[in-house]
Amino acid sequence: MNSPDTTATQRLGVTQRLGILRPDSIRNKILAFAILAALLPSLVLAWFSYLENKRSLEAKAAEELLGVSAQTAREVDLWIKERRYDLRVFASSYEVTENLERIRPAAGFQSGSDRPYRHLADFLSSVHERFPDYGELLAVDGGGRVVASSRGQPDAVALPPEWRDPRGDPVALGRPYWNRDAARPEVVMAVPVGIASEARIGWIVARVRLQLLAETLDRLAPGESGLVFLAGQDGRVHLGSDENSAATLELRYPPEDIQSRVTAEGRAVEYANVLGQAVLGSARPVSGHGWVVVAELPLAEVFSALARIRQVTLMIVVGMLVVAGSLGYALGLFIVRPLDRLTHGAAKVASGDFAVDLPVAAGGEVGYLTEVFNNMVARLRAGRAELERLSVTDFLTGLSNRRRMMETLENEVLRSRRLHHRFAVLIADVDRFKQYNDAHGHPAGDEVLKRVALVLCESARDVDFIARYGGEEFFLMMPEVGAADAAKRAAGIRQRLAGQKFVNGAVTLSIGVAEFPAHGESGESLIAAADAALYEAKREGRDRVKVARS
Repeated sequence: MNSPDTTATQRLGVTQRLGILRPDSIRNKILAFAILAALLPSLVLAWFSYLENKRSLEAKAAEELLGVSAQTAREVDLWIKERRYDLRVFASSYEVTENLERIRPAAGFQSGSDRPYRHLADFLSSVHERFPDYGELLAVDGGGRVVASSRGQPDAVALPPEWRDPRGDPVALGRPYWNRDAARPEVVMAVPVGIASEARIGWIVARVRLQLLAETLDRLAPGESGLVFLAGQDGRVHLGSDENSAATLELRYPPEDIQSRVTAEGRAVEYANVLGQAVLGSARPVSGHGWVVVAELPLAEVFSALARIRQVTLMIVVGMLVVAGSLGYALGLFIVRPLDRLTHGAAKVASGDFAVDLPVAAGGEVGYLTEVFNNMVARLRAGRAELERLSVTDFLTGLSNRRRMMETLENEVLRSRRLHHRFAVLIADVDRFKQYNDAHGHPAGDEVLKRVALVLCESARDVDFIARYGGEEFFLMMPEVGAADAAKRAAGIRQRLAGQKFVNGAVTLSIGVAEFPAHGESGESLIAAADAALYEAKREGRDRVKVARS
């Protein structure tokens, strides 16, 4: 038979064990809150981290692709210009013009004489030996007949369709093809011999080897598995960086896709390429030649780092849950109910809400802890406010910086576009600031910038926005103001600055003005227009106001 003490002890043990399981116990509440407080922010932060990392990787890849496509387009254009220059030099040779002139029937050439043919062939062979980039050089008379070749017996050649064009001095460029005999990609280029606009005395035609160009594409290919294709406006692939084979020349983009890629020049887009791969790509036309450079990165490579980031994030979340659960369980053993308010306040701060000010309702350790907590939150709140202010403020002039300027400008573009209103922007540049700075020192230059900023603030309305664009350039946005009125206000700013007294001499401004939407329908285009007007003012002598051209 159990004693009363034993029974009481057993009941107390059962009550304690049941208390562990009760959902309304303080300990369990603290434990559950600690787990949720760690889990929810972790998941949100993990999700946003995933999205931001994805955007960052995509932006980095897009930047690389835009650079590759632009550089490749320049390299291809340079390569074509070099070949064009070579062929023009060949075509202007006295050997070519004299012998082609003798072959013309009008010059009395007899078909039984082969001296002009032989001289031409010898000349072309000697040139071919010195220029190995050309697979074959041929001379074609005015009727399109091949009369001489660097390889001896001349063969027929498919000339580009524009070779008979008499206008100007064209260089005919064919479509790349696969030379089965030589097992290499080539392209036919032709330049006229003679300068007559009505009748050519002949043409110099070259089968140009594309190995060097293919090596350039391969060298400039982005990433580890990126591709660079050279295609025509019709979508047919001329050359690829992956392999120089006949199969490459059989690939073809849909023409509308090529046009959309070229239209999207300046940004990268996702699509399926000619090999069926999901890629991020950028296209850029080769100026004046009808060719398009397409740079691509497989999406698998672009986002390869995301899998590792997901694993690390998951481990961090699990670790945080374990730590939070352990701490919540331990705190639940010792902390009393009045500290619930402090727990809730801490949760708000952990989620980014610094608008917390707990009432000090008790003395002792709890009251002291509450005061310390409130002081900490106040400092965090003040620190964050200061950081936010510093992040959008220029430290020297106290004006908004370029980051804040771009945000405000884009917002005004959206507002004015929605309301069909106009507004004007101006960019002011201190004339000869570098010479002034070098001559009188940085403190004097800083004082000039501060005074210019003060003049702009005194000249602006309450609704205007002023920022330091960078260096010695300043930005002023004037809502509901046209270009003409903005130019008048800019002239007033110059006059106000002219009235300022500077220790080291007068300071003047050159100002460019642009209006939305007359000079641009986006923030970047408005800045570009105003900047162009500013440099026009610089070219015309400085210390003046110029309005952007429509």
